[in-house]
Amino acid sequence: MPRVELTSHLYQFFPALAGRALAVEGRTVAEVVRAVDALAPGFGFYVCDEAGRLRQHVLIYVGEERVRDRATLGDPVRPDDRVLIVQALSGG
Repeated sequence: MPRVELTSHLYQFFPALAGRALAVEGRTVAEVVRAVDALAPGFGFYVCDEAGRLRQHVLIYVGEERVRDRATLGDPVRPDDRVLIVQALSGG
């Protein structure tokens, strides 16, 4: 199963995911996001908009490659892949 890693500040919004190794079923990025959402309801809407597109401030990497399909999240994910979900922070 793909391993999912989140940037640390996402855990404050989804404490149910904190302190656990995340390994979920999924053959595409969309399936991985849905699987994480099943563990922490609301996660999918936090990273994707109403149409299922990746929000502008979110990046997802599969291995070392940034997700290219931001519209449908159809990028493939292999069982041994690491999926990193990053939310950009701003402020000052």
